[in-house]
Amino acid sequence: MAKRHTEYRNIADALKEFVETNKLDKGLDAVNVQDAWSQMMGNGVNNYTTDIQLKGSVLYVQLSSSVLREELSYGSQKIITMLNDSLGKELIKKLVLR
Repeated sequence: MAKRHTEYRNIADALKEFVETNKLDKGLDAVNVQDAWSQMMGNGVNNYTTDIQLKGSVLYVQLSSSVLREELSYGSQKIITMLNDSLGKELIKKLVLR
């Protein structure tokens, strides 16, 4: 049975505790990375993005354009830095473009 807290709590603290208790961090991180990618890259890149997966600290991005994949590979470290800044924590260490 769940613990009952009798004192009033901030909703942000309650949600944070819920996420930690139920070990939902990895799933939320994966969703947040997908959102950050779509916001940071814009419509031009999103039109060619077919799949985004976060496995550990490696972000796998499936692209349907080989030309775009080559262009993005030149700035992969900058993309990693921008995504980590957007997420507020260093979550991504490596970017693999497929």
